[in-house]
Amino acid sequence: MTPGGVPRYKCRIRRIVQDTSGTTVHDKMRKPKLSNVVRELDRDLRAVRQIINRPIEAVIESGGLTGPQQSAMRVLVESDGLSLKDLSKELGLAHSTVSGIVDRLEKQGLVKRQTDEADRRLARLVVTDPVRKFLRETWQVLEMHPLAGALRTATPAEREQVLQGVRTLRRLLERGNE
Repeated sequence: MTPGGVPRYKCRIRRIVQDTSGTTVHDKMRKPKLSNVVRELDRDLRAVRQIINRPIEAVIESGGLTGPQQSAMRVLVESDGLSLKDLSKELGLAHSTVSGIVDRLEKQGLVKRQTDEADRRLARLVVTDPVRKFLRETWQVLEMHPLAGALRTATPAEREQVLQGVRTLRRLLERGNE
């Protein structure tokens, strides 16, 4: 025994497995660096998000909308309707540019201009009823499809493990942002 109470054979083994940096192989195997764990977790979460979004992105791409048109639709879907001025502000684009985008969306039947009841001089841009119906009936299915498919193939224990891991991560993130 050493004066610190450690058996001598353990001290000799530690000396034998030390590398040039002075860190033992045992120490390296025990704790991965936090920065490596963060990078790996970030990479995995991005990959999961991309996989979940694939069906949605495929539908959006099949609609033939340009990037700015997609952005305009995203903003309008999330709102109860906006004026052209407000939409321009939200998109960070010139009024004339957004006016052209809206004209093309209107021709495709995706957006309509409604006269503002409070001020008949103003027009509010809103998504059309077919767009709202599509979002109500199809969007949630598209969002859930990859996740439901993956969990369908998992064992009950794996499902529970995934759920607990995500809940733990969420709790830690929320606690860190308080």
